[in-house]
Amino acid sequence: MKQLTAFTKKEFMEFIRTGKALLLMILFVLFGIMNPAVAKLTPWLLEAMSQDLTETGFVITEIKVDAMSSWAQFYKNIPIALILFLFLFSGILIAEYHKGTLVNMITKGMDRWKILMSKLIVMIFFWTAGYWICYGITYLYNAWFWDNRAASYLLFSAFCFYLIGIWIISLVVCFSAFFENNSAVLIAIACSFLLVYLIGFIQKVKKFLPIKLLDSADLLSGTKEASEYSYAMVVLILLVIVNITIAVIQFNKKNL
Repeated sequence: MKQLTAFTKKEFMEFIRTGKALLLMILFVLFGIMNPAVAKLTPWLLEAMSQDLTETGFVITEIKVDAMSSWAQFYKNIPIALILFLFLFSGILIAEYHKGTLVNMITKGMDRWKILMSKLIVMIFFWTAGYWICYGITYLYNAWFWDNRAASYLLFSAFCFYLIGIWIISLVVCFSAFFENNSAVLIAIACSFLLVYLIGFIQKVKKFLPIKLLDSADLLSGTKEASEYSYAMVVLILLVIVNITIAVIQFNKKNL
Protein backbone atom coordinates (compact mmCIF):
# COMPACT_ATOMS: atom_id res chain seq x y z
CA MET A 1 0.00 0.00 0.00
CA LYS A 2 2.95 2.34 0.56
CA GLN A 3 3.81 2.11 -3.14
CA LEU A 4 0.23 2.82 -4.17
CA THR A 5 -0.05 5.76 -1.79
CA ALA A 6 3.28 7.23 -2.89
CA PHE A 7 2.53 6.88 -6.60
CA THR A 8 -0.98 8.29 -6.19
CA LYS A 9 0.46 11.28 -4.34
CA LYS A 10 2.95 11.74 -7.15
CA GLU A 11 0.08 11.74 -9.67
CA PHE A 12 -1.82 14.36 -7.70
CA MET A 13 1.23 16.60 -7.51
CA GLU A 14 1.84 16.16 -11.23
CA PHE A 15 -1.62 17.41 -12.15
CA ILE A 16 -1.39 20.29 -9.70
CA ARG A 17 2.09 21.26 -10.91
CA THR A 18 1.11 21.23 -14.60
CA GLY A 19 -1.94 23.39 -13.90
CA LYS A 20 -4.42 20.82 -15.20
CA ALA A 21 -6.13 20.52 -11.81
CA LEU A 22 -6.62 24.29 -11.59
CA LEU A 23 -7.89 24.47 -15.19
CA LEU A 24 -10.35 21.67 -14.52
CA MET A 25 -11.71 23.26 -11.36
CA ILE A 26 -12.09 26.63 -13.14
CA LEU A 27 -14.06 24.95 -15.92
CA PHE A 28 -16.43 23.23 -13.50
CA VAL A 29 -16.92 26.43 -11.48
CA LEU A 30 -17.72 28.36 -14.66
CA PHE A 31 -20.22 25.73 -15.75
CA GLY A 32 -21.79 25.83 -12.30
CA ILE A 33 -22.24 29.61 -12.51
CA MET A 34 -23.32 29.55 -16.14
CA ASN A 35 -26.33 27.26 -15.55
CA PRO A 36 -28.39 29.70 -13.42
CA ALA A 37 -26.91 32.71 -15.24
CA VAL A 38 -28.22 31.56 -18.62
CA ALA A 39 -31.65 30.84 -17.14
CA LYS A 40 -31.73 34.23 -15.38
CA LEU A 41 -30.61 36.21 -18.44
CA THR A 42 -32.76 34.44 -21.05
CA PRO A 43 -35.92 36.59 -20.50
CA TRP A 44 -33.83 39.78 -20.58
CA LEU A 45 -32.09 38.75 -23.81
CA LEU A 46 -35.37 37.83 -25.49
CA GLU A 47 -36.94 41.08 -24.37
CA ALA A 48 -33.99 43.00 -25.81
CA MET A 49 -34.44 41.17 -29.11
CA SER A 50 -38.24 41.29 -29.11
CA GLN A 51 -38.54 44.29 -31.45
CA ASP A 52 -36.27 42.77 -34.09
CA LEU A 53 -38.02 39.40 -33.78
CA THR A 54 -41.46 41.03 -34.08
CA GLU A 55 -40.42 42.62 -37.37
CA THR A 56 -39.59 39.16 -38.73
CA GLY A 57 -42.96 37.75 -37.66
CA PHE A 58 -42.03 36.20 -34.33
CA VAL A 59 -44.05 37.19 -31.30
CA ILE A 60 -42.36 36.94 -27.90
CA THR A 61 -44.68 36.01 -25.06
CA GLU A 62 -43.83 36.28 -21.39
CA ILE A 63 -41.17 33.76 -20.45
CA LYS A 64 -41.11 32.33 -16.96
CA VAL A 65 -37.86 30.95 -15.59
CA ASP A 66 -37.39 29.01 -12.40
CA ALA A 67 -35.08 26.44 -10.87
CA MET A 68 -36.18 23.88 -13.47
CA SER A 69 -34.85 26.17 -16.23
CA SER A 70 -31.47 26.30 -14.52
CA TRP A 71 -31.35 22.54 -13.95
CA ALA A 72 -32.19 22.04 -17.61
CA GLN A 73 -29.08 24.07 -18.41
CA PHE A 74 -27.08 21.92 -15.99
CA TYR A 75 -27.94 18.76 -17.90
CA LYS A 76 -27.20 20.45 -21.22
CA ASN A 77 -23.79 21.73 -20.10
CA ILE A 78 -22.45 18.90 -17.94
CA PRO A 79 -21.88 16.56 -20.95
CA ILE A 80 -19.60 19.26 -22.37
CA ALA A 81 -17.72 19.37 -19.07
CA LEU A 82 -17.34 15.57 -19.22
CA ILE A 83 -15.92 15.78 -22.75
CA LEU A 84 -13.40 18.42 -21.64
CA PHE A 85 -12.50 16.25 -18.64
CA LEU A 86 -11.96 13.31 -21.00
CA PHE A 87 -9.59 15.30 -23.22
CA LEU A 88 -7.58 16.42 -20.18
CA PHE A 89 -7.23 12.93 -18.69
CA SER A 90 -7.31 10.57 -21.69
CA GLY A 91 -3.51 10.67 -21.93
CA ILE A 92 -2.89 9.98 -18.23
CA LEU A 93 -1.22 6.62 -18.98
CA ILE A 94 -0.16 7.35 -22.56
CA ALA A 95 2.25 10.03 -21.32
CA GLU A 96 4.00 7.41 -19.19
CA TYR A 97 4.53 5.21 -22.28
CA HIS A 98 6.13 8.06 -24.18
CA LYS A 99 8.35 9.14 -21.28
CA GLY A 100 9.49 5.58 -20.64
CA THR A 101 9.03 6.03 -16.89
CA LEU A 102 6.97 2.86 -16.44
CA VAL A 103 9.93 0.58 -17.11
CA ASN A 104 11.95 2.22 -14.34
CA MET A 105 9.11 1.93 -11.84
CA ILE A 106 8.41 -1.72 -12.66
CA THR A 107 12.07 -2.72 -12.51
CA LYS A 108 12.23 -1.13 -9.04
CA GLY A 109 9.49 -3.50 -7.84
CA MET A 110 6.34 -1.46 -8.51
CA ASP A 111 3.37 -3.75 -9.14
CA ARG A 112 1.68 -2.97 -12.44
CA TRP A 113 -1.84 -2.99 -11.01
CA LYS A 114 -0.84 -0.29 -8.55
CA ILE A 115 0.10 1.98 -11.45
CA LEU A 116 -3.34 1.55 -12.97
CA MET A 117 -5.11 1.97 -9.65
CA SER A 118 -3.28 5.21 -8.90
CA LYS A 119 -4.34 6.62 -12.28
CA LEU A 120 -7.90 5.50 -11.62
CA ILE A 121 -7.99 7.05 -8.15
CA VAL A 122 -6.71 10.39 -9.44
CA MET A 123 -9.25 10.54 -12.27
CA ILE A 124 -12.16 9.59 -10.02
CA PHE A 125 -11.06 12.16 -7.43
CA PHE A 126 -10.93 15.06 -9.90
CA TRP A 127 -14.17 14.02 -11.62
CA THR A 128 -15.90 13.74 -8.25
CA ALA A 129 -14.56 17.08 -7.00
CA GLY A 130 -15.29 18.94 -10.22
CA TYR A 131 -18.72 17.46 -10.81
CA TRP A 132 -20.09 18.04 -7.33
CA ILE A 133 -18.57 21.53 -7.15
CA CYS A 134 -20.46 22.35 -10.35
CA TYR A 135 -23.62 20.78 -8.93
CA GLY A 136 -23.22 22.59 -5.61
CA ILE A 137 -22.78 26.01 -7.21
CA THR A 138 -25.85 25.50 -9.40
CA TYR A 139 -27.86 24.27 -6.41
CA LEU A 140 -26.95 27.27 -4.24
CA TYR A 141 -27.69 29.82 -6.95
CA ASN A 142 -31.00 28.12 -7.72
CA ALA A 143 -31.91 28.17 -4.03
CA TRP A 144 -31.04 31.88 -3.89
CA PHE A 145 -32.95 32.95 -7.01
CA TRP A 146 -35.80 30.44 -7.02
CA ASP A 147 -36.74 27.27 -5.14
CA ASN A 148 -35.09 23.87 -5.72
CA ARG A 149 -38.19 22.15 -4.36
CA ALA A 150 -39.71 22.55 -7.82
CA ALA A 151 -37.49 19.66 -8.97
CA SER A 152 -37.99 16.03 -7.99
CA TYR A 153 -35.19 13.48 -7.35
CA LEU A 154 -32.66 16.31 -7.55
CA LEU A 155 -29.72 14.49 -5.96
CA PHE A 156 -30.50 11.08 -7.44
CA SER A 157 -30.72 12.42 -10.99
CA ALA A 158 -27.33 14.14 -10.56
CA PHE A 159 -25.84 10.94 -9.19
CA CYS A 160 -27.00 9.08 -12.30
CA PHE A 161 -24.97 11.32 -14.59
CA TYR A 162 -22.05 11.22 -12.16
CA LEU A 163 -21.94 7.44 -12.71
CA ILE A 164 -21.68 8.02 -16.46
CA GLY A 165 -18.41 9.82 -15.75
CA ILE A 166 -17.15 6.87 -13.70
CA TRP A 167 -17.95 4.53 -16.59
CA ILE A 168 -16.05 6.78 -19.04
CA ILE A 169 -13.08 6.85 -16.66
CA SER A 170 -13.02 3.04 -16.56
CA LEU A 171 -12.97 3.05 -20.36
CA VAL A 172 -9.98 5.41 -20.31
CA VAL A 173 -8.08 3.02 -18.05
CA CYS A 174 -9.14 -0.03 -20.06
CA PHE A 175 -8.19 1.28 -23.51
CA SER A 176 -5.00 2.89 -22.21
CA ALA A 177 -3.84 -0.61 -21.27
CA PHE A 178 -4.23 -1.64 -24.93
CA PHE A 179 -3.17 1.44 -26.90
CA GLU A 180 -0.14 3.71 -26.68
CA ASN A 181 -1.70 6.55 -28.64
CA ASN A 182 -4.01 9.17 -27.20
CA SER A 183 -6.10 9.40 -30.36
CA ALA A 184 -6.64 5.63 -30.38
CA VAL A 185 -7.91 5.77 -26.79
CA LEU A 186 -10.35 8.59 -27.59
CA ILE A 187 -11.60 6.84 -30.74
CA ALA A 188 -12.10 3.57 -28.85
CA ILE A 189 -14.09 5.37 -26.14
CA ALA A 190 -16.20 7.18 -28.73
CA CYS A 191 -16.90 3.91 -30.59
CA SER A 192 -17.84 2.15 -27.35
CA PHE A 193 -20.23 4.94 -26.39
CA LEU A 194 -21.71 5.02 -29.90
CA LEU A 195 -22.23 1.27 -29.87
CA VAL A 196 -24.07 1.36 -26.55
CA TYR A 197 -26.06 4.37 -27.75
CA LEU A 198 -27.18 2.56 -30.92
CA ILE A 199 -28.13 -0.55 -28.97
CA GLY A 200 -30.20 1.75 -26.79
CA PHE A 201 -32.64 2.29 -29.65
CA ILE A 202 -34.00 -1.12 -28.75
CA GLN A 203 -36.40 0.02 -26.06
CA LYS A 204 -36.58 -3.33 -24.27
CA VAL A 205 -32.79 -3.30 -23.87
CA LYS A 206 -32.25 0.39 -23.11
CA LYS A 207 -33.29 0.13 -19.44
CA PHE A 208 -30.25 -2.11 -18.86
CA LEU A 209 -27.72 0.16 -20.59
CA PRO A 210 -25.61 2.95 -19.06
CA ILE A 211 -26.99 5.48 -21.54
CA LYS A 212 -30.35 5.16 -19.80
CA LEU A 213 -28.79 7.31 -17.09
CA LEU A 214 -28.43 10.14 -19.61
CA ASP A 215 -32.19 10.53 -19.38
CA SER A 216 -32.04 11.15 -15.64
CA ALA A 217 -33.03 14.80 -16.18
CA ASP A 218 -36.55 13.45 -16.79
CA LEU A 219 -36.70 12.65 -13.09
CA LEU A 220 -36.78 16.35 -12.23
CA SER A 221 -40.24 16.85 -13.69
CA GLY A 222 -41.61 13.89 -11.78
CA THR A 223 -42.59 12.04 -14.97
CA LYS A 224 -40.13 9.21 -14.20
CA GLU A 225 -39.45 7.13 -11.11
CA ALA A 226 -36.00 6.41 -9.65
CA SER A 227 -36.66 2.66 -9.85
CA GLU A 228 -36.65 2.89 -13.66
CA TYR A 229 -32.89 3.54 -13.54
CA SER A 230 -31.89 0.78 -11.12
CA TYR A 231 -31.07 -1.82 -13.81
CA ALA A 232 -28.89 0.63 -15.73
CA MET A 233 -27.00 1.58 -12.55
CA VAL A 234 -26.27 -2.06 -11.68
CA VAL A 235 -25.11 -2.84 -15.23
CA LEU A 236 -22.91 0.27 -15.29
CA ILE A 237 -21.21 -0.72 -12.04
CA LEU A 238 -20.62 -4.22 -13.41
CA LEU A 239 -19.15 -2.76 -16.62
CA VAL A 240 -16.80 -0.56 -14.60
CA ILE A 241 -15.55 -3.63 -12.69
CA VAL A 242 -15.15 -5.58 -15.95
CA ASN A 243 -13.27 -2.70 -17.63
CA ILE A 244 -10.85 -2.35 -14.72
CA THR A 245 -10.30 -6.12 -14.55
CA ILE A 246 -9.56 -6.30 -18.29
CA ALA A 247 -7.21 -3.33 -17.94
CA VAL A 248 -5.23 -5.00 -15.14
CA ILE A 249 -4.97 -8.31 -17.04
CA GLN A 250 -3.87 -6.61 -20.26
CA PHE A 251 -1.45 -4.23 -18.54
CA ASN A 252 0.20 -7.11 -16.64
CA LYS A 253 1.14 -8.84 -19.89
CA LYS A 254 1.87 -5.68 -21.91
CA ASN A 255 5.36 -5.38 -23.33
CA LEU A 256 6.75 -2.08 -22.09
